[in-house]
Parts: sequence; structure tokens; C-alpha cells
Amino acid sequence: MEGRPVIHTPASPLPRPRELRRLRRTQSLTQTQLAARLRVSLETVRDWETGLTTPRGRRRKRYARLLTAWAAQETPGDLTPRQAFDTLHESCAPALVRQAYLLTGRPELARESAERAFRLAWRYWPEMAIAPDPQGWVRSTTHGWALSPWQRLRPRHLRPAPSPVDPSDRALMRALLALPRAHRRTVVLHDMAGLGLPEAATETGADASAAAGRLLWAHETLSALVPEQAMPEVLPRRLGELASSERLRAVQLPSVRSGDERSPRHWVRAAIVVTTTIVGATTLTLQLTPHHQERPPARGTAFQGIPARVLLGPPSGVQPRHRSLLAARGHHRPERLVPEAR
Repeated sequence: MEGRPVIHTPASPLPRPRELRRLRRTQSLTQTQLAARLRVSLETVRDWETGLTTPRGRRRKRYARLLTAWAAQETPGDLTPRQAFDTLHESCAPALVRQAYLLTGRPELARESAERAFRLAWRYWPEMAIAPDPQGWVRSTTHGWALSPWQRLRPRHLRPAPSPVDPSDRALMRALLALPRAHRRTVVLHDMAGLGLPEAATETGADASAAAGRLLWAHETLSALVPEQAMPEVLPRRLGELASSERLRAVQLPSVRSGDERSPRHWVRAAIVVTTTIVGATTLTLQLTPHHQERPPARGTAFQGIPARVLLGPPSGVQPRHRSLLAARGHHRPERLVPEAR
């Protein structure tokens, strides 16, 4: 019996590694969460998203179905700017608040940092909508505001931050806050946000070798402080659990839009107040300043070596006689001596 011909169909091509990472981030998923959903290891997901390996067999089919569903949820072209911004907010706002909490240890500062980033994005949304990576821009702005050095000078941040209730979470948070800001941000980007090392280096403004050095040093420090939680296969999961353990306030869309709409009026009023203050101070200065300059009196100079003035006493008996002789002679002077020529 003649058998049926076998038709070999090529496997469905998967997107590029960069697109794989972008689609995952649109769902606010970490690499650890994606690995749990696909029932694979964390190293396998990292290899797929960096292009080192590609999924095969059932894993490939399951991964392709997931990517197709994510791509179908992408923003259509007929959405209004407000709807497109809402989609961006819903996809990454919760994850950004959790990342900012790991960077600062302060829930209120984490919410404030993410809210400020979305306000700026909404203000410049026509340009931001066509940017290559709007989500990356919002994430970078959130991290930059949260780690700004002047945050520690604010009165509300002079008090210690509230510590997590669980002892293991408290120890991990203290270990994270003991890291320098750049190292802490690299750890959060790589192990929490799921960025590759080149992307984390670009976002932190460093080259790949510097970012690798920061990540290695940070892992060594965490291993010394919390060895049971800093293992490579445990750290991403523990970071996600620590960020989810705190009841973080979400960034609300109405506050983002209303705050950005109030911002121009606020700056206009502030400019009017500052201008009025400067004009008033200038007018007061002109009124109090003398119109002509008076030359100050010359300062006397003391001379050294001059004898003190001596007071004359009463005249003696000889002085009246001398005075009478002078008066009798009058004012006649003796004749001048004239040289004679011989």
C-alpha cells in the first residue's frame, strides 16, 4: 500500500530576542514568573531571550502560543493617545512601583517616583508614543528619581524607613540598601526586571564590562550578608517576593493626568510670585539707597618724633628788662654787611 507523503513544515519563526524581552515586559512579567508559567528553568528563559538557544518541541509550541497571545494584545493603530497611554500605564506601572521599592525601601517614595515618571510621559506623550521603547524611558525616569541623591535631604526621609515584617525580608532589604546606588540598580534591572546585561549597562550609563563588574560585586556582597537568599537560582524569586510582600499603593491614572494638567498652572503662579518678589525688592532697594555719594572725611595721620608742647610759666625778673631794651631800639635792623672790592 502506498503511504501518504510526509510534508515537512518549518517551525514557526520566533521573534528576535529583543522582541521576546519586550513582549514579556508588556505583561509585567519577570523572567522567573515566565519560567514558572512555561515550566522551565530560569536559565532556559535567559538563554532564549539572549539568543543563546531557541526552544524546541512542545516548549516551542507553548512559548509561541504565549507570544502570539501577547502580540494580539498590542495597542492597535486606531487607539487614541489617551488609550495608548492607558495601555502603557496598565502594563508596567505595578512593576515599576515594586522596582522602586527595592531601590529605596520606602513605599511612598516608590509610588511617587513612578507617578512622576508617568506624568512626564503624559506631558510629552505625542513624542513618547513613537519612541523605540516608551516603557524603558518610563522605567529609567522612575529609577533616576528614586535614587536621586537629594532625596535623603527631604524632611520626610530623615526618619528611618519602615522595615518589612518578615525577618528574611528584612534582612534582604537591609542587604540591598547596603549596596551602592549604581550596584543596587543593576541588580534590580538584571535579577528583578529581567533585563540582559547589555540592556542594564545601557540604562545605567555604563559599558558592559562595568555593569558586569557591578553585578558580580553586588552578588558577592549579598552572598556575604544573606547567603541563603543570594544564590543565583533563588535571588530573582526572593526579590519578587520581597517586592510583593509590601502593600504598595498603585499609581492612579486620574492623579497622573490631573497632576500634569495642574503642573503648568503651578509653574505660572510660581513664576508670577517670584517676579513680584524681585520687583518689590528692587523698588525697596532703590528707595533706601542714597542718590549721591558723599566723600568720607580724610582720616588723620599721626606723626612720630614731634616734641610735646611745653606750657610757658610766668615771666622772670630779667625778661621785663630785655623787653624794654628791645622796645627802645625799635624795629631798626643792623645794616647789612656789603663786601668791599680791593
